[in-house]
Amino acid sequence: MTEKKYGILSLPVIVAALGYFVDIYDLLLFTIVKKPSMMGVGATEASLLVDSTRVINWQMTGLLLGGILWGVLGDKKGRLSVLFGSILLYSVANFFTAYIHNVNQYAICRFVGGLGLAGELGAGITLVSELLPKNKRGIGTSMVAGIGLSGAVCAYFTYQFTKDWRLCYQIGGGLGIALLLLRVSVAESGMFKEVKQANVVRGNFFMLINNSKRLKKYACAILIGLPTWYVIGILVNQSDRFGKAMFGSTTIDSGRSIMFAYAAIAIGDMFVGLVSHYFKSRKKALLLYYILCIISLVIFFSSYNNSDASMYTICAMLGFSTGFWAIFITMGAEQFGTNLRATAATTVPNMVRGALPLINMMFLDLFQKSLGWTLIKSGIVTGVVVMTITLIAYYFTEETYHKDLNYVETP
Repeated sequence: MTEKKYGILSLPVIVAALGYFVDIYDLLLFTIVKKPSMMGVGATEASLLVDSTRVINWQMTGLLLGGILWGVLGDKKGRLSVLFGSILLYSVANFFTAYIHNVNQYAICRFVGGLGLAGELGAGITLVSELLPKNKRGIGTSMVAGIGLSGAVCAYFTYQFTKDWRLCYQIGGGLGIALLLLRVSVAESGMFKEVKQANVVRGNFFMLINNSKRLKKYACAILIGLPTWYVIGILVNQSDRFGKAMFGSTTIDSGRSIMFAYAAIAIGDMFVGLVSHYFKSRKKALLLYYILCIISLVIFFSSYNNSDASMYTICAMLGFSTGFWAIFITMGAEQFGTNLRATAATTVPNMVRGALPLINMMFLDLFQKSLGWTLIKSGIVTGVVVMTITLIAYYFTEETYHKDLNYVETP
């Protein structure tokens, strides 16, 4: 029996894209409603930084652990099982978040939400990569990421319209349940079905690190994504602090900066698949975006960044230049066999997200607190370190554009 051929506008691609839309809506919602929601559960101006950091750290911990959990389940039980399970978990977490009354409850709900959010993208990208022909994989996964990343813009305007953070979480939960119903008609990957019937070890996370060749591929797959969270987690998220330090502004809204950055990231992710298709290369497309990112970083720290308008514009430029999330995760999926593909594709982006606290430690604890450097100098040096590590990992990363994915990894 011939397996059905899927196109870039097929139901699995659309459902994966809408799923990632809800994923990003929920992931970025805390950042957007951070102050009013923290104040609403008992935080004060004095405790806001500490309390909000505790909540986001719990969410990031959930993402790290969930990445491993859902990745393993994706290879053991199937891609669709993860899509159903993850969205159900974070939808329930969102509903409960709307009814919390203290910081501890907030942290617990965000941890559970992080566990759920960790499975969405990796499983979706894996499913789309396996269902689409190889010459359409990049474009298909770019559509998933491009449409999905616009969820951050939706989250921003939802709060601007409602001004009710509890209602925003309820809306996120409702969107998730609606998607759960839509996913009922999505087919499982044929490649996974074949591997499931064979006598093959599936979803063994340690197989990614117990072989030197696979470990190198896995490490590089993670490190090539570092610029995304340096840009979003450090520069864009703290654009208000950088604006005050660089040109004395006290009116920059970091939530607005995030909205502009993510709108541009979505556009960048739409284009990166076309660029990869044009070059017939994942690596050439990635290198082009790295070059754009470096140029944008230079402009960010230059004298051209001298007003609120220029800050928002440059945040959008940075966002577009890091709009390679789709290709980055697709490359992670393409580098491993069907029996480990979901494990790799789900853990890789969450490992990158989990690297943000380490980047923050370098940026804040080492450079600013220990060495006494200024905010701007710390930001520049952190960027140099991140981009250097990324470019080295890029050099050792294999090209995967023409790779046939119908194979398995052996122990």
